[in-house]
Formats: sequence, C-alpha cells, structure tokens
Amino acid sequence: MRAHSLRHLTVATTCPWLLKRRSSSCVAASLSFTQHPEQEQEQSKPNKTNNNSNDGNSKPNSYFPKRGQELELVCESLAFKGKGVCKVADTGFVVLCDRALPGEKLIGRITRKKDNYAEATKLKTISPHLDSVDAPCEYASYCGGCKTQNLSYEAQLRAKEQQVHELIIHVGKFSDKDPEFFSIMKPIVPCDIQFHYRNKMEFSFGSKTWLPKESFQEKEDRKENYALGLHAPGFFDKVLNVEKCLLQSEPADRVLAAVQDNWRDPQLGLSPYDVHSHVGYLKHLMLRTGRDVKTGLPELMVNFVTSSYKPELLEPLVEKISSIPEVVSIMNNVNTSVGNTSVGEEEHTLYGKSTITEILKGLTFEISANSFFQTNTHQAEVLYKLIEDCAGLRGDGSEIVLDLFCGTGTIGLTLARRAKHVYGYEVVPQAVSDARRNAKLNGISNATFVQGDLNKISENFGNDFPKPDIVISDPNRPGMHMKLIKFLLKLKAPRIVYVSCNPATCARDLDYLCHGVIEKNIEGCYKLKSLQPVDMFPHTPHIECVCLLELS
Repeated sequence: MRAHSLRHLTVATTCPWLLKRRSSSCVAASLSFTQHPEQEQEQSKPNKTNNNSNDGNSKPNSYFPKRGQELELVCESLAFKGKGVCKVADTGFVVLCDRALPGEKLIGRITRKKDNYAEATKLKTISPHLDSVDAPCEYASYCGGCKTQNLSYEAQLRAKEQQVHELIIHVGKFSDKDPEFFSIMKPIVPCDIQFHYRNKMEFSFGSKTWLPKESFQEKEDRKENYALGLHAPGFFDKVLNVEKCLLQSEPADRVLAAVQDNWRDPQLGLSPYDVHSHVGYLKHLMLRTGRDVKTGLPELMVNFVTSSYKPELLEPLVEKISSIPEVVSIMNNVNTSVGNTSVGEEEHTLYGKSTITEILKGLTFEISANSFFQTNTHQAEVLYKLIEDCAGLRGDGSEIVLDLFCGTGTIGLTLARRAKHVYGYEVVPQAVSDARRNAKLNGISNATFVQGDLNKISENFGNDFPKPDIVISDPNRPGMHMKLIKFLLKLKAPRIVYVSCNPATCARDLDYLCHGVIEKNIEGCYKLKSLQPVDMFPHTPHIECVCLLELS
C-alpha cells in the first residue's frame, strides 16, 4: 500500500517538511497533515501586494502575515489537537486557529509564525460554522477541555476520521490510490455516551481566578479570587473556576459542589497553593468513579493533593463529603515538590478504603488514587473488544502474548483467558504492582508483569520470554522508540496490534513497521490489515486507533 514512486516524489518535492519529519518532534508530526501539496504551491506564488523583485538566488515572495496582525479567516477542517485549519481570504495561506470550526468565517489575530504556516487566536465570528449546535456547558467557550461542544457530534466524528486519513496518507505514506485503502481504513466507532463518561477528573486549586474579558471586574477581593477548577488554556498559574463538569459522573459533581461550597470559608484556614511563591496548602482535587462489584452502583474516591500533611485542616471537608452516599474513599496525597503533578510522595487514607473497584470485560480491577485506568469505562469495553478481535486468539491456550506498555495490565489480563501466557512490560513501578494485584484478584496465573523502560531496551531484550504469537503495543503519545521498532522488525511476530492515542505518531510508526526506514537501512516487514479509529472522548480532539499488522 505504499504510495507509488511518482506520487511520493510529488509529495516530497512540494512538501519538504515531510522529508524532515523523521527527526521532528511529535508536535510537528501532529500538524504535518494540515498542509497539502496544493497549499504549499499556493504559498510559493509571489505575493501580489509585495513589489520586491526576486533575484535568481532567492525564493519567490509569499504572503506571510505579521505577528499581531488581524485577518479574516475561513476554517476548512480540524487539525489534530483540535485547532482549526484556516486559510487567509484570497491568499490560501494556512493559519491554525484554536476554537475555529469547519465552515466558520472569523477574525483572528496572529500569535506565532512558523516556517510555512502561522497560528492565531480567534477574536470574533463573522459567520458561524457548519453543523452548529448550542453547547450545553456554560464553560465550553473558555475551558480547554471540550473545544468542540458547539459542533454537532456527527461533525466531530467526520473531522476525527478525516484527520486519521490525512495522517495515514501524508505521514504514514500509505496511498489512497491503493484499491485496498478504504477497506483497511475502517469508519470511526462513535461513543454512545457523549456526556458524564469520564471516570476520573482532576481539578486544580489556584490563587488566581482566570476570567474571560467580558467577566472582568475592576476590583476583586483576594479571597474571591481563589479558584477551584481547570487551568485556563495557555496558563499554568490561572484557574477557571468550575462549579460542575458535564464530563464526569453526577455523584462526582455533587462532591465538587460540596467542596466548592466550603473550602473558601476563612474559619477553615485553607489556602490554595501558589505556583509562583510556592506557598499554600491545597494543590489538586481528584475525583475517581468506579463501581461496586456486588451491586454495580457507583462508588467514588476523593483525593486531596496537598503540599504538606495536615489532616486536621481537611477534617471539615472530609466530614461534609463523606455524607454523600457514593463516597467510599477519601485520600490525601502529599506532594512537597514545586511541580504541578498530582502524584504524591506520601499517601494517607482519611476516610473509608484506599481503593475503589471497576468492572471491565468481566474482570474486576482495583483502582488506587494514582493508578492508570481507562478514563472512559464504557467505551473501553468497545475498545478492548476491537483489540481482542484483532488479536485473533485461537482460544486453545497455545499462544504467547507480549503486552508492551501494559500499564495496569487491563488489556493483557482480558486476553489471558484465551492465551497460554501473557508477558507485560511497563516503566511505571506502581502500574506494574497494580497489574500483578489485578491478576491475583481475578485468579489469573498465566500473566507475568515486568517493570522496564521500553525506550531503553538492550540487545538482550527478548531473552526473558518465548517468541510471541501476538504483540500488543499501546504506547503513550510519543509513540515507539526506534530501538523498539528495530526489535519488533527483528522479532517478526506473526501479528501486531498497535493501539494508539496519537494518530500522528501512530502513522509514523506504521510507516516504519510496514515500509522501513531507508536512510537507516531498515526494511519493513509488516502489512497493515486494518485501522480502526475509536472516539473515546467526545467533544475533545483526542482519537484512539486500533491497528492490525500481519507479517508480510
């Protein structure tokens, strides 16, 4: 399915950024599909408003807006990470604009210039985008989480599917002229539940409330300036105060409301942590929702992340929120570092138990405050069924599964019932401990979980397990390291199921596995059999993909 030589030459000539992409950052890779050959050709035309002549050694003048310049833009599509791909009216110059949506005509201000495109902030809408709907969340226009709530869900799905297609063609170097292309590229799987689907939300306490310009007040009391909510887009030190979030469960919203109603009381002596002065107590509020194994009813964990261990300060809040029936666990992670992480050096149980449970694919998982677990449990059932189908286990207990980036073992454990043995590798020690505990909890003895950094594997990697029949690889956003790519190409397992949360690095790695790396004299040996996009997180730019590769 590799693009034929003529097409490859055309793309390489008109899109020189593609030649640099192997060494570029993941961010650059995620944006690379936003410009097509014809767009680059348009940009190379002389700017009619520029009267400077070109000598024989200089490049043709092209339209390039200045930083701070305000322009009329038309949004044509969505790029990865949710930015609108816009063109400057009458020029064709590409501008990426946050919160611009397909079909929208707008005024934008240039904030950053790149080699062959610019970035802008949207100032106002001239005419609305296609498939416009009213966003049900009052924070949708300001919060950085749900950027596409005011775009119909059907349009969101189309945009995400288009993004995957573009990346697979322009970054993965698979040709849409190949007759098999559209049978391999599966339509995106929608999410049946578009709100209240997240089982984990993390809110930040802040000493500075971020307000949209229309809500500014000349004078604000310092206490009123305190905030509990989500970071304003582009600010690490300003927090948008949030009273409820439509992505989390309704019991979690009741907990958030209870904390909001009480934590600012001066008599409690609570203060938000200031990221500049490094003074203050409350850092984060993490809410996790699980299910009681016996009843199937929701159960909640509340985790306060604080800068020191002073449980007496939290007692009034603990008393308030422990009265909510779904709350079965209240934890305190103590993080004394100046960083903004929610993982503490110490963990204390303030109320109830230290873990909650969740049921996935018939298995029970214990979830601690810092455990990794699929954020959308409902859609994870769909995702894992697709992974199981791609793995194609015979079910006779004869096959070996290698589970790379296994996390807490959720994928490997769901396959273990049909496999001879599962070998899982993960860099995070706590995740490995959780995986082992979950295996024991479910009576699974044919799964081995090992702590190790898959970005730093040695030549001896692979000596500790038999040759696998199936490899599952579920890397984080940067994708797989070249060392691991080389290992897999040398290993030559019959099937690889690549699960990705970043279509840009997924496309890059599929290119390596299927087409090789010419400049490194590495030959690919796999054929892409199917690529299934899955919408795990409606109203956000995130896209999951499940890819099946078979040995050529």
